[in-house]
Amino acid sequence: MRPPVRSRYAIPRSASEARRLIENLVRAQFPAHHEAGPAAETVTDMLLVTSELVTNAIRHGGGVVGLWARLDADGLRLAVRDRSDDLPFVRARTPSDPVPIGGYGWPMIRRLASEVRVIPCPGGGKEIRVVLPVT
Repeated sequence: MRPPVRSRYAIPRSASEARRLIENLVRAQFPAHHEAGPAAETVTDMLLVTSELVTNAIRHGGGVVGLWARLDADGLRLAVRDRSDDLPFVRARTPSDPVPIGGYGWPMIRRLASEVRVIPCPGGGKEIRVVLPVT
């Protein structure tokens, strides 16, 4: 792997905009076809987790306040900050509603990431930081 690409910071307005930022970061890290880059499945996982974090920040967190990403020897380090103090949670399944709509993103993020941290922000809101290994 080449030396880490400089960090990227942005305030995406949509999940698709955030995915483009991550795709561009991966292309900047692995620009040549002959240079070994992450497997296609790994990039898909990166984009899926990015999309889930940004979508959740928009839907449940009062909007995205910032997105920070960097590729290094550990993988993709990604942080998404929103305005809400509410922590992510796993939606409980009940006998009356065994398969509710939604509630699958947070468990998926936790399964795909090698590290997940939720950090309260001074003045309110939170930042969710994940590390996704590059394989």
